[in-house]
Amino acid sequence: MSVAYIIEFRVKSEERQRFLDLLAGVIQSMQVETAYVCATLHVDPADPRRFLLHEIWRDHDDVINTQLHRPYRREWHAALPKLLMEDRRITIWTPLALGSMELP
Repeated sequence: MSVAYIIEFRVKSEERQRFLDLLAGVIQSMQVETAYVCATLHVDPADPRRFLLHEIWRDHDDVINTQLHRPYRREWHAALPKLLMEDRRITIWTPLALGSMELP
């Protein structure tokens, strides 16, 4: 069953471009993973320092045990304490079946 991750970020103003550059590299690398479904980055129209990343993967265990440890994520994870105003907030969501249709 697929799983969605909603990740909220509050980025330091002076680190906004570095945040976006590093995240773009991670998302580009994720897109070739077989367990990857999609990812969308949103920005708060009222605050350009607030971002919401919505990722969908095919398998939660694969994300935890494999994807989070990929080499292309090292620089990103190491940079987060300097880029962010506070810890990111991560929530995990699973799809519901509605009628006979399971949503991705």
